[in-house]
Amino acid sequence: MTPENTVSYNLDGRVATIRIDDGKRNALPPQVIKDIYAAIDRAEADRAAIVITGRAGVLSAGFDLNVMKRGGSEALKMLSLGYGLPARILAYPHPVVIACNGHCFAMGVFMMLSADYVIGSRGEFRISANEVAIGLTMPRVAAAMLKHRLAPAAYQRAVTLSEAFSPEAALNAGFFDEIVETNTLHSSATECAERFLGLDNRAHRVSKRRIRKRLIRQLRIDRPLDLWDALMTGLRRMR
Repeated sequence: MTPENTVSYNLDGRVATIRIDDGKRNALPPQVIKDIYAAIDRAEADRAAIVITGRAGVLSAGFDLNVMKRGGSEALKMLSLGYGLPARILAYPHPVVIACNGHCFAMGVFMMLSADYVIGSRGEFRISANEVAIGLTMPRVAAAMLKHRLAPAAYQRAVTLSEAFSPEAALNAGFFDEIVETNTLHSSATECAERFLGLDNRAHRVSKRRIRKRLIRQLRIDRPLDLWDALMTGLRRMR
């Protein structure tokens, strides 16, 4: 698959499923992230709850490392789009459920943690914010998203030690709200989204924006700082 057809959108009633499937590891180059934004915009126009999911065995491996290694404006564009995505999902006015199909790393994790409800699948999978393991300082935006969801001890291990969590450990840490068998993942996520649509929409929208207002503001402050760090790191490596 090419980035142009990696992200699909399907509306069933008032539940929109946004599926990421590049046939491989579901990396997130700029075009794929743009397409996720476009799908979210489309769901908002449809006044739909959202289920974001991946392909068999993986939700997302995070930013496209090939784009990262090449550097330049395309890498900065990818980072800028990615660092802005959690705030977009956090403020979405209808329920958002993420169905994590298996492995999830780095930017995939930060996208996942911005949902209202996260369902994982049982199996030999790992969830990891692995920036430190691959030689990167944890971005501020990423650390804020981990702190938003994780238990304090798990947060420390996730950020500083790049701990890889099994689905059961991820549930206990706060990455997931529940875990289910792989073959029931999508139906469970859809049922959750439909159930959440039964909430009073205005109360849901206003309540979640109220309790997330400070976090969203902080993400918007942190985004340019993280981009500046990335730019400076790239320049130092060039020297």
